[in-house]
Amino acid sequence: MNGDLFDLSLPPATEALDAGAVILRSFAREEEAPLMKAIAQVIGASPLRQMTTPGGYRMSVAMTNTGEVGWVSDERGYRYDALDPLTRSSWPAMPPLFRDLAVRAALQAGFPGFEPDACLVNRYEPGARLSLHRDYDERDATAPIVSVSLGVPARFLWGGLKRTDPIKRAPLLSGDVVVWGGPSRFVYHGIAPLQPGHHPLTGTYRFNLTFRKAR
Repeated sequence: MNGDLFDLSLPPATEALDAGAVILRSFAREEEAPLMKAIAQVIGASPLRQMTTPGGYRMSVAMTNTGEVGWVSDERGYRYDALDPLTRSSWPAMPPLFRDLAVRAALQAGFPGFEPDACLVNRYEPGARLSLHRDYDERDATAPIVSVSLGVPARFLWGGLKRTDPIKRAPLLSGDVVVWGGPSRFVYHGIAPLQPGHHPLTGTYRFNLTFRKAR
């Protein structure tokens, strides 16, 4: 990363991306194994699937949700729903380990009182990507986004408030956590195509947990 992205006033393992946006390096490193075990339980209840965008494009990232509501996409648009459209049942309850991690990360990044009610579980295989987008389907825009990386390394794309703004690229390793909110809440961001790799816990995959206060 460029030197101007660092803020020496922050804790040593914290990298500033922008105003209100940080990377907490290795923040979840000691919890990788229990997090992956909990992810497997979530997937067992609500299987991963590749959702379709309103324009008919099939997303390359496989997704599911845990929490009071889950993010879904289909021909009717992007939204949060209390029911899994695949199983027609409620999404699996958010594991306490998930919530605790998200709350601690938000507090470390300067956002006390974060109470996530939704967690999007993403699985990337080699070549999968997430194009530049903004998270704006949540009712509570004052709450931050907390994003946890697990498994194969990825390259995080961080833009600006306009799609045409310059893009910064930051490597994300397993256990890294990105938190953004405040003036950066609606910044365009994404993930570059995942390069082939291997991780002892996830094999050739990268998993991502994205926590939000949707309601």
